[in-house]
Amino acid sequence: MKLLALGGAGAMGRVSARVAAALPGVHKLVIADRDLDAARRAAAALAAGAPVPVRASRVDVTDGPELHAALADADAVLNTVGPYYRYGLDVLRAAIRTGTHYLDICDDWEPTVAMLELDEEARAAGVRAVLGAGASPGVSNLLAARAAARLDTLTDVYTAWPVDVGSMPDSSRPDTSLRDPNGAVSAAAVHWMQQISGTVATVEDGRPVRRPPLRPVALDLPGGHRGTAYTVGHPEPVTLHRSLRPGGDAANLMVVSVGTAAYLGVLRDDLDAGRLTNETAAADLDRPTLRRTLRAAARAPRMRGPGTLPPFFAAATGTRDGRPAAALARLDGAERFLADMAEATGVPAGLALAQLLDGTVRAAGVHPPEAVIDGERFFADLARECPGVEVVEEL
Repeated sequence: MKLLALGGAGAMGRVSARVAAALPGVHKLVIADRDLDAARRAAAALAAGAPVPVRASRVDVTDGPELHAALADADAVLNTVGPYYRYGLDVLRAAIRTGTHYLDICDDWEPTVAMLELDEEARAAGVRAVLGAGASPGVSNLLAARAAARLDTLTDVYTAWPVDVGSMPDSSRPDTSLRDPNGAVSAAAVHWMQQISGTVATVEDGRPVRRPPLRPVALDLPGGHRGTAYTVGHPEPVTLHRSLRPGGDAANLMVVSVGTAAYLGVLRDDLDAGRLTNETAAADLDRPTLRRTLRAAARAPRMRGPGTLPPFFAAATGTRDGRPAAALARLDGAERFLADMAEATGVPAGLALAQLLDGTVRAAGVHPPEAVIDGERFFADLARECPGVEVVEEL
């Protein structure tokens, strides 16, 4: 297959393209980016060790004809262009029109809802599309499926990722990917500000609802893992509601220190009041202001911390053998896995792409990873690609 790596010159795009270049199903790889010079540099760096031809191309996803032409010339597209709430839906629509199989790392819940609604169109076109196949969503969804499988009935399901806790790298800072290699505020940081403001998708009593983010959720999990995490907008509740159908609650959570949670709460208030944009809020988080720091310090004493919660996990509650039960699926070695977010996101995307290209993902349509990716194979591949990282399950 000829693979188009949209955004392939970006940090996560370069990693996922590197993994994809070694897949048996890829016979030609095109690194596409709106910055042609960056695409050429990325292609040249990858071509030196790639077993397939690699070339560069300029593609601006906001230019409809240019995007359509690039997709029409490819069998499959790996889309790492963010933020997805701006660009994801249009790229998927174009891929369906050109009959191009599709995989992305979409981490915004809003376009995920809209993209899932294209399922019928994708099936009619014979296009197989997988959404959100990175770390979170992606690995997190597959962990949730593992946890839920240990129970006979499912009530609640939570996915969680760390911000600045435990032995995370540079844990004195709220985040380590707020700036891109050029020094500009990163798309990931802008996405984060989008997902801590307004209302976000969660599930309550088995029904999808929208609630303000940063709601504290107290957890008492198997293995003595106890603490409080905070809700944040993400696709997991949207897709897990459809695939696992929990009868209770579902949410995506941040495992975060009290100080950072308090500062995020201040940013949320200012975003909701229109005093900040996503971009200016991300820049502020990178260089906190004194006034907002003092506001955060005033609210921090009323908040609860992460306690002994693991850094990256999925948890499910329900029944097992007729009794109330809880199941936890976590990554052992999560700190190493998450030390470089480009690797943590790009490697899973490449491994999921392998299953799309070799036909493991058989059904046409638009799918979340937990619905079509073989989890056993995926985690075995992840352990080989990232030595020391493995799934631990606790009941």
